[in-house]
Amino acid sequence: MLSRNRWKPILIAAAALAAVGAAVAACLMYEPAIAPIQPPAPASIDRELALRGARVVALGDCAVCHTAPGGKPYAGGLPLSTPFGTLYTTNITPDAQTGIGSWSLDAFRRALRRGIARDGHQLYPAFPYVHYTRMSDDDIAAAYAFLMRRDPVVAKAPDNDLIFPLNFRQLVAFWNVLFLRPGPDAPDPAQSVAWNRGRELVTGLGHCAACHSPLNPIGAESWGKALHGGVVDGWEAPSLVRLSRARVPWTEADLVTYLRTGMSARHGAAAGPMLPVTQELATVPLQDVQAMATYLFSLQQPAGDPAPSHAAEVDRQAIARGAVLFRGACASCHGEKAPMQSVGGRPGLATSSAVQAATPRNVIQMMLLGVPWQGEQPMHYMPAFGATFDDAQLADLAMYLRATYSTLSPWQDVPQAVAAIRKGDATR
Repeated sequence: MLSRNRWKPILIAAAALAAVGAAVAACLMYEPAIAPIQPPAPASIDRELALRGARVVALGDCAVCHTAPGGKPYAGGLPLSTPFGTLYTTNITPDAQTGIGSWSLDAFRRALRRGIARDGHQLYPAFPYVHYTRMSDDDIAAAYAFLMRRDPVVAKAPDNDLIFPLNFRQLVAFWNVLFLRPGPDAPDPAQSVAWNRGRELVTGLGHCAACHSPLNPIGAESWGKALHGGVVDGWEAPSLVRLSRARVPWTEADLVTYLRTGMSARHGAAAGPMLPVTQELATVPLQDVQAMATYLFSLQQPAGDPAPSHAAEVDRQAIARGAVLFRGACASCHGEKAPMQSVGGRPGLATSSAVQAATPRNVIQMMLLGVPWQGEQPMHYMPAFGATFDDAQLADLAMYLRATYSTLSPWQDVPQAVAAIRKGDATR
């Protein structure tokens, strides 16, 4: 009996602690619904505000993620591959049943600031509310006006396919405690208007760090590594704080041109997930893109000591085979005397960011997928070779490009990288 009595206070304390923990967890996970509204008539929405919203939505890349291939704009359904499974983007047209037509401005603002849907469920942080939270109230209202003037589309996104227990949405509430800091940043009075606007766009509305940062094991941007480079949809999103350390250093003018046109004569062409971003930025005022470049160039890190190179064996037979493939399939566009090179429009391989990168990922992706025809800019087109060349041939060609157009160490394990990327492994 004495032994039981000794344990009784401990058991009571443990039960009380468990009850308190459960209560705290319930409070964290519970979010009230916001009453639905009738979709507003488009004519009731201020036209000038909606026009300003078009600029906000373009800067926020909303159409890029919320439009599926072949689907209606903003109707969602785009699959997003993550290390935890596949997420599908939602319909943000003003359809009352499958879109956001029943959302009030307050509900829309809460979603952007805190990642909570109108009915109270948690949104997954693939929706970059950790960045959108920094948007101003004026920009949020403008984006809402623009979206509510779109044509409603009936389109329900497919169900997400996530591993257990991440398919339990309420767990996102605990993720938010660690990584969400709601609300906009105050302007820095020590900096210029352009710098403050650039910071607002890069860290907030433009959410550049969402792709250009490494992720920790639970899918959040690694602390202290914002804009240091990441991987998205199998493509390498390069570091944005080392632009001045490239073989041919980027300039602010280079970056503005690239962001607005998707092309830099000294560094290469936008492809993969970055291409539609540049197409959106082509529609916004020039001063917005200039402000982004101003802010990014204020973050550039000093060159420091070069990273140690690792000895890698040169596969000369693979390079020789790659040379044959290059002459047959690539030289007509990328060769030194090719018309597209002599005219000066097509970026040269010797300064290509993809060829100079630490991994062959983007070179492989470019060869596999190419760059789609844009309808008006032939210099930005590249056919896909994924169905033409097998894995061994693509690896040979990649190794040839690295050996011929770079003075850096050879890439390692290129055949394995080609096989993994062709399979769609988004984490390697």
